[in-house]
Amino acid sequence: MTDQGRMNVESFNLDHTKVAAPYLRVADRKTLPAGDVIVKFDVRFAQPNVDHLEMPVIHSIEHLFAEKSRDHSSRVLDFSPMGCQTGFYLIVEGEHTTEEVADLVAATLTDILDATEVPAANTVQCGWGASHSLDGAKTAVRAFLAKRDEWLTVFADGSA
Repeated sequence: MTDQGRMNVESFNLDHTKVAAPYLRVADRKTLPAGDVIVKFDVRFAQPNVDHLEMPVIHSIEHLFAEKSRDHSSRVLDFSPMGCQTGFYLIVEGEHTTEEVADLVAATLTDILDATEVPAANTVQCGWGASHSLDGAKTAVRAFLAKRDEWLTVFADGSA
């Protein structure tokens, strides 16, 4: 919690000076009127206010993850980049432990390393088809995967 007062957006209440990327954390959980649950995960690649991913890299990871994650789970609803360019939000249907989602993320990112092209990276299927970097995406994914043992530690003090 920041000292700015409680805000409506969960991530605005997260003290970004205290987190230690890379990490994976539950950012929000909603139970819908019919009882269905959706959970939003913060998949943080870069240290906030210190580093960021370039837009063509983000764009390519977004396309690749959105397509390839569905090979591993039918419960993926969305994978969207953060405006601050430090990570992504992964929204899944149903209750899942962070460890289970970490396995899904790892499997999907491993698939990305094997990709030979970015899906739908063209003017027909994408709003900015020229803004992609497969090599940049693979470099960022490789670095994130290399620190898999750190994903469940969110804060610099070692807490989750």
